[in-house]
This record gives sequence, C-alpha cells and structure tokens, in this order.
Amino acid sequence: MARRKLKAGEKLEIEAGGGVVVRRTGLGRRRIAVIHRPKYMDWSLPKGKLEPGEGFEEAALREVEEETGWRCRTVIELAPVSYRDRKGRTKLVRYWLMEAIDGEFEPHEEVDELRWLTPHEARRVLTYEHDRDLVREALRRRLPRGR
Repeated sequence: MARRKLKAGEKLEIEAGGGVVVRRTGLGRRRIAVIHRPKYMDWSLPKGKLEPGEGFEEAALREVEEETGWRCRTVIELAPVSYRDRKGRTKLVRYWLMEAIDGEFEPHEEVDELRWLTPHEARRVLTYEHDRDLVREALRRRLPRGR
C-alpha cells in the first residue's frame, strides 16, 4: 500500500486520522508506538475512521487513545496517505506527529500488542511502506525542547 494521489473526480469513501506517537526515554531517546492488529495480522501506526461530525485531528487523538491507551498531544501534521483498503475502497488518512503524555496499554479486541520501538526497529517491524515513510518524516521533525 504505497502513498498515492487521488485522481481527479475520485471519491473518498473513508476518512481517518492517526498518529506517529513518540515518547522519550529517561535518556532522551525517542520511541515510536507500533501496534499489532490481530484482525489483519499486521503491525501499523494507530489510526481510525472519523465519527459523524468529527474533524481529522479530533479523530486522530481519539483513535490513538482508544488503540494505545495513551493520551497524546499533536505536534505537527504529517503528509496525508491515501490508498485502497482491503475492500477496494478509497481511504484518506491524515496523520500527526504526537507526543505521548500519559497512559497505559491494555490489550483489547482491535489491538493485542503495543511496542515502544526505536525508530530503526519501528521501520523494520511496520508492515506497510506508507507507515515506514511516515516514521521517517516524523523523525525529521523535532519535538519542543523540555518534552
């Protein structure tokens, strides 16, 4: 599933929001949240569909918290990703670089595992190229100092 541009007149069927969630270790090193979804048997970044009346950023924060158990704050919007999902529907996902504030992961039906990985480990584990691209892009961005 590579990034692609929508064709003229192509209709979006699914809109979603997600995050590249970063937290710092005690030594200031960055770790990226990567989730395992048993339904798809994949490793991905947290994301999900917008609910009626919800904006992209609001949905991204809600979905990240639902899937990871972590409350976050958005830092900067990253490049959007569009692709055809497994059912052939056109999907647009807008992502944000997010800073993890607090939380705790509990496995559930949608996500059975969360790993906090180094950037190199995250790129190696992620199933989809567009997720690996987003991690690369996010790492070029800087979190504010003192965070």
